[in-house]
Amino acid sequence: MKNPTLARRIGLGAALFGIAAMLATTTLAEDGSEAPQELPRGHFHLPDEGNVIGEAYTVTVEEGETLLDIGRRHNVGYEGMRMANPEVSVWAPRPGTEVVIPAQYILPDAPREGIVVNLSELRLYYYSRPGIVETYPISIGRDGFATPVGVTRTTVKVKDPHWSPPRSMREEAAARGEPAPAIVPPGPDNPLGRHAILLGLPSYLIHGTNRPDGVGMRASRGCIRMFPEDIESLYERVPSGTQVNIIDQPFKVAWSADGVLYAQSFPQLEENLGTFEPILNAMETVAGAFGEEPAPIDYAQLRQVVEQPDGRLVSLLRVAEEEPASERQEESLDGGLFSELEISQQTGLFSELEVSHL
Repeated sequence: MKNPTLARRIGLGAALFGIAAMLATTTLAEDGSEAPQELPRGHFHLPDEGNVIGEAYTVTVEEGETLLDIGRRHNVGYEGMRMANPEVSVWAPRPGTEVVIPAQYILPDAPREGIVVNLSELRLYYYSRPGIVETYPISIGRDGFATPVGVTRTTVKVKDPHWSPPRSMREEAAARGEPAPAIVPPGPDNPLGRHAILLGLPSYLIHGTNRPDGVGMRASRGCIRMFPEDIESLYERVPSGTQVNIIDQPFKVAWSADGVLYAQSFPQLEENLGTFEPILNAMETVAGAFGEEPAPIDYAQLRQVVEQPDGRLVSLLRVAEEEPASERQEESLDGGLFSELEISQQTGLFSELEVSHL
């Protein structure tokens, strides 16, 4: 730039814009105190108590919209919208139909540091600054190309990346009689999109996509895909060396700020089916939320949440006035959740939950 004064002004303007963006979550009220402002898309205040953020709400379908159009606008991917609206056509919803936006989440049971990816949930969380968490829908590796669990870090960030299809992919394309380029240059045919963040795991990236309709499903060969606008935002702000914790938690529980125990369940990944008993895993997770105290849980609700995973937040607490007398007597016995289940075996609780390996 030939005009140094203009360059300094532009630099100052960019710096002031960055400061304003960081402070955009608060403004001064008339009494001089800080009043909260609406946060950017995908950003949430961390709760002072509990681990529940956001809320579900409904919107009305407009003419010509697909369920995926609505989901992308409201920060929800394919599977999230499909599970929340099972009776609504994904590609041709009727105009005027009310659809649910499942924008309420239980934070993963993991340290609140850097990026946390929950595979079964098909969602990424980013603890970007104190008091704020961001969350975005993602795509992960499809069956046969599973995204690995583990802790790694971001390394190099690349804008307008070239893509080198793996040899297996080129061989598959050649077998179909299709062109099999060794390098795909930047552009509309590049499946990495315009932004890529390399990870310490060799050959794995967090990147954009040229097919955003696939975000929110298992569609990649192991990498983590995001909507173009989401990866662009992260690309600009995630420092190299940021921790990335890739976990798989299909069942989550958390207390809300007002003292309600919620559960949120997602379909298990195909490669993990049979590796653990979902009901037992859920009961262990619930028991951990209560510690040594007996757990006043609605077991029928717990079973339904586990066996019919749809991502909704459901309260697990039993309503006291609806408790059968036999269950109230069981609660008075010492031993916690698992003792309660053992004691009630004769009353049919185990058969109700079908906690068996037959």
